[in-house]
Amino acid sequence: MIRILTLLLCLIAPPAAAQAQAGFDPFGEAGIDDRQGARVPLAVPLTDAQGRRTTLRALGGGKPILLVPVLHNCPNICGVTLAGVADAIKDQPLRPGKDFALVAFSIDPKEAPKDAAADLARLREREGMQTLPASAVTGSADAIHAVTRAIGYRYAWDQRIGQYAHVAAVAVLTPEGRLAGWLYGIAPKADDLSRALTDARNDRAASWGEKLLLLCFHYDPVTGRYTASIVKALRIAGVITALSVGLLLWRLRRRGAA
Repeated sequence: MIRILTLLLCLIAPPAAAQAQAGFDPFGEAGIDDRQGARVPLAVPLTDAQGRRTTLRALGGGKPILLVPVLHNCPNICGVTLAGVADAIKDQPLRPGKDFALVAFSIDPKEAPKDAAADLARLREREGMQTLPASAVTGSADAIHAVTRAIGYRYAWDQRIGQYAHVAAVAVLTPEGRLAGWLYGIAPKADDLSRALTDARNDRAASWGEKLLLLCFHYDPVTGRYTASIVKALRIAGVITALSVGLLLWRLRRRGAA
């Protein structure tokens, strides 16, 4: 009962945008819109780390796709995100290449195949990752926007740091190219990853409860994680307390009337 109330009350919490300061805030612009079930254009032309033309359909090969939006030259959370995904892959039974495809997808049209190759090389320097089946791709602005618009992934150029402000998350696509859901943060749990891939393979989306629960969290660009908002938590706790007291008084009145 309390969980259901919590999920519902998350909807009435004021949006983060209303609390943003005036002026352009790249990290405020970055985020993920709800596009679950949306069709992703698998045929847009991309270029792999070897400079060959390819598509998400070709890379997926009829399997679910873990699509990781990144900057291949990112000095911050991108490499950590890919490493976190790789660590989660090691701790669950589904295997990349056999059961799903892992694709590091550049959101910067200025990046080239050599940047994608360097990103893969850094990932494979990690212990146990030397033979990890993964792809790293680049694309034109039109190709990148076609994919990111479809999955609801928003990012913005930050002049202060000279790169795109973006969130750490992994899109999970079905073999047919629909968005099944997201894994949030720089270190997804192995169980969550396995469940998401299994759902994508069976063409199932995340439950409404899981989606609503994400509204109670906000993205921290410093840590690359989604963390519970203390303001929202206190507001929700206060409303739940008021409802609980009201329910108790209503029951006492009913008893008295009987």
